[in-house]
Amino acid sequence: MICNLWARVDGLTSTGQVLYFRFEPTHDIGITFELPMWRKMKKISQRDKDLFDNLFVLELANNHWGKLNRGLKIIRDHGTVVRYNNVKAAIKLQFRDVDEFIHPDFKGNNELRYIKKTEDTQLSRMEFSRMVEEIKNIGCIPMSTPFDEASVDLCVEFDMPIIKIASSDMNDWVLIEKIASTRRPTIVSTGGASEKDLDDLVRFFEKRDIPLAINHCVSLYPSEDSELCLDQIDYLHNRYPNHVIGLSTHEYNDWHSSMLISYAKGARTWERHIDINYEDVPVSSYCSLPEQCDVWFKAFKKAKEMCGGVSESRRVISRKETEYLDALVRGAYACRDLEPGYVISKEDFEKDFYLAIPLHKGQLSCREVMNGEKLLKAIKADERLTIDHIDGPYSETPSLKSLILNRGL
Repeated sequence: MICNLWARVDGLTSTGQVLYFRFEPTHDIGITFELPMWRKMKKISQRDKDLFDNLFVLELANNHWGKLNRGLKIIRDHGTVVRYNNVKAAIKLQFRDVDEFIHPDFKGNNELRYIKKTEDTQLSRMEFSRMVEEIKNIGCIPMSTPFDEASVDLCVEFDMPIIKIASSDMNDWVLIEKIASTRRPTIVSTGGASEKDLDDLVRFFEKRDIPLAINHCVSLYPSEDSELCLDQIDYLHNRYPNHVIGLSTHEYNDWHSSMLISYAKGARTWERHIDINYEDVPVSSYCSLPEQCDVWFKAFKKAKEMCGGVSESRRVISRKETEYLDALVRGAYACRDLEPGYVISKEDFEKDFYLAIPLHKGQLSCREVMNGEKLLKAIKADERLTIDHIDGPYSETPSLKSLILNRGL
């Protein structure tokens, strides 16, 4: 058999593209390949994947505005709400090696907003260390988005349990390789990434058995409700079934609707930007204040309560529900007097019996299939047919007999 072989080379071009080479044997090599091999997502152990489950990521970003005390207050105020609601939360910082991150010719540029904000909000390593310490002190998980390779080293130095890849860095393979070298659980926001971008990244982390959570994200700040595209959660679940799927959101109209919808769709990690009203610093509309996060967390609890938490097996039916349904079931009553020895048959049942409410304890109902059972004692017209009237499995099997004796009026 002649076949085409495709091989992936775990290397990158200067533009960050994964390389593939095609080989065409000139003779039959006797091997069958199912192509294309790389399209199959590998089912892996996903070490530490549970860390992502029901995790809230509170993105502090640069809302400290370069002031340590402001950053600490944001951490403490939001930490109080986290603790009060008893949820699992990470508070995420952003790391940039500012001295190297900005080209020398553009340092001090006040016209480019990104450059100006990066310089205006710069913190020292010691100040970041203090913030990480405070995040741990309030019982939250410290986390960061590194925007360059030196910042990945800072994540390792601070022993960050989770690292985040920003939507803007989905194709920054130099940075991605550096993050993967830490082997730490990673969350990526999909933003404007193409399907190929996502496939390449997921395969890359799966091959290395590094836990990866994938957040649906619309990179609009703020986002209108009509721009949220929450159906993408379904798309990500279907395409990457072995990964925790989440929602990183920037809407500003309410703090419960997207939570209820996203949880029902299977999202299990969420991210929002956080801030506080403090010292007359304006708060961006896509940022959440502590009282808004409180609404958000409570919406999560409500969604969890309403969904029930069981999606892979049949739910356990409560006694309360069973008793309610039993009260609606019709019981069997005799149409006429019947003597002992009468044999109940499926063909004659409607002639000799009728079904009506209410159902009484010990009475046979429309749920029991009766065919071939013999009356052990006489029954009069309009008298209820009970388990004591017949022989057969309903009276002989203890569990069935107990069920019938204890239901109804």
